[in-house]
Amino acid sequence: MMSSGETQASSTKTCPVHAPSSKEAKSDAFQKATGRRPDFNKTGTSLATSTHLPAEWWKTVFALLYAVFNLLLTTVIITVVHERVPAKESSPPLPDKFFDYVDRVRWAFTVTEINGIVLVGIWSLQWLFHKYKSIIGRRFLFLVGTLYLYRCITMYVTTLPVPGMHMNCAPKLHGDIEAKLQRVLQLISGGGLSITNSHLMCGDFLYSGHTVMLTLTYLFIKEYSPRSFWWYHLMCWLLSAVGVVCILAAHEHYTVDVVVAYFITSRLFYWYHTMANEQTLRNSSNNFLNRTWWNPFFNLFERNVQTPVPCTYCWPITWPPTFLKNPCKTYSVVESV
Repeated sequence: MMSSGETQASSTKTCPVHAPSSKEAKSDAFQKATGRRPDFNKTGTSLATSTHLPAEWWKTVFALLYAVFNLLLTTVIITVVHERVPAKESSPPLPDKFFDYVDRVRWAFTVTEINGIVLVGIWSLQWLFHKYKSIIGRRFLFLVGTLYLYRCITMYVTTLPVPGMHMNCAPKLHGDIEAKLQRVLQLISGGGLSITNSHLMCGDFLYSGHTVMLTLTYLFIKEYSPRSFWWYHLMCWLLSAVGVVCILAAHEHYTVDVVVAYFITSRLFYWYHTMANEQTLRNSSNNFLNRTWWNPFFNLFERNVQTPVPCTYCWPITWPPTFLKNPCKTYSVVESV
């Protein structure tokens, strides 16, 4: 049997992953004094983020309701716009430079939707393990809801003809409200995906919802993951880029649909996060972003977030199984944002 001295010595052996440093010594002293370990950034500075980053899950639920409402509104608008799409025999597809040089690839749109599902799955898993999932969750939901609200407007005000003669649109229902409602439910049940045979309507061209999701999930994956994970970012970028190119290769959207979707998605993401990460901009009279219509929502969601959200991950459940715990990394390594 080991003596108490041997037991204590064995418990303080160095971890095979990394040797103790002055940063860890400070962590041990902090733990003895407070009973918990602090988060550290790359320079070893303790970040007292617990008082600046409250969860406030009710705000996340509100953002979820906002996103769900706009997604449901999108399905209704698609059903309405479908009735106004001109027949392809009388209104042929508009000229498009990409289509002039690239012939249609039948299976390309399936690749787009599979890539989108994979990216959403990766982001969902990353979000689940993030320490501040409530904050980044409501940011994602608010941006999704706003982007689809914009999409409802652009689809409704301008109805483009189908981008290709290969497209087979469902018959128009005219005044049959009950049948239109069934189409809305079918679209919702299939997630609005063609591979589920739930999306048989036309007219939702400007701008591309697939491009929105491919772009937004990649931007969130990159923003809220360690900067050193370049291989992870490259993999997700390739999934997103290939998915966007396949939209055009399948001739399912005009090039302008994809360009506008990327521009609006990326700009809204950058504007929101610039406001969120730069505290001096929020109350500045020279900041024109304060004049946006969504600024009251921003102030509601970000009022108590006084620091950039650190890249900190932990187990999503309170008591993970013992064999899943890593004794070599008992504190979170936080990257500078």
